[in-house]
Amino acid sequence: MKTSEKPSILFVCLGNICRSPLVEAVARQRTAEAGLVLTLASCGTGNWHVGKGADPRMVRAAAEAGYDLAPHRARQARTADFEDFDWVLAMDQDNLETLEGMRRGRGVEPALFLPWAGVAAPEEFPDPYFGGMEGFHRAVALAEQGVDGLIARLSGR
Repeated sequence: MKTSEKPSILFVCLGNICRSPLVEAVARQRTAEAGLVLTLASCGTGNWHVGKGADPRMVRAAAEAGYDLAPHRARQARTADFEDFDWVLAMDQDNLETLEGMRRGRGVEPALFLPWAGVAAPEEFPDPYFGGMEGFHRAVALAEQGVDGLIARLSGR
């Protein structure tokens, strides 16, 4: 685990164009409002979208809720992430298993984001990619719920 005065969190999904950039943006805004100073980033376990922006549907749903995903550019997870971040948080079990295979016993152990943040259900953050806009709006609400739990955990509440 990395040790510094500024804790760091990496959010991970499959392509880094929907869930993880959304959670990063929500966390960036809400942790700043809460007075927490963190290093926040996101990535995907897959390489299909490296260098691309967030999914336009997620950009729109996030913008409607007041979060800006326009600057986001996807990147792929790398083994150095387990030593560069204090927490590596996966959106679902498949990505968690991929991360565990990448880690090879080095650095911080990855965990599922929602349970780590104290959200009782669902355990996995559903991927809205293959659904309609309602799934993207639900993703925003779930990201906010998870980030609220993250803030409570990091604030000792």
